This record gives sequence, structure tokens and C-alpha cells, in this order.
Amino acid sequence: MTKNERYQKLKDIIKIYLPEDVTVDDITMESHFIEELNVNSANLVDIVLDVEDAFDIMLENDDMDRMQTVGDALQIVDAKISKN
Repeated sequence: MTKNERYQKLKDIIKIYLPEDVTVDDITMESHFIEELNVNSANLVDIVLDVEDAFDIMLENDDMDRMQTVGDALQIVDAKISKN
């Protein structure tokens, strides 16, 4: 799976949890989950769980703390996949 395919898969996961005032077109690598995409903390947990399932990885608490933007999430996913 290429980095672009992983990014698209991540966007597909995130779009499920976007509020009505945010669209999938608003998702960029720089998008902050809470401040820009208006994802609430409960939905952020759901995103983390879906990411773990979709990419067959396990995220630690410090990974979740570092996952502020979509780009952060993709970097963490890439690092976890390369370790496996």
C-alpha cells in the first residue's frame, strides 16, 4: 500500500466522524482533528480504534497524544507499519 493509498484510507475513516459543517474536502495533511475538523474527543477515540483495525496496528497512549493532525496520524501509521 502506497503512502497516498494510506492517506486516502485515513480520510475515509475520518469522514465518518466529521460534523455536518465539515466536509471530506476540508481534510488535508495539516488539518487539526479538534480545532479544524471539529472532531470531538469521543469521536477521536473511535478514529483511533478504526485506524488500528484498518491498518492492523496497535497505537499506544503516547501515539494518541501525538496525533494532533491528519499528517501526524499518517506518520504514526507509517512508523507502525514499517516496524511490523
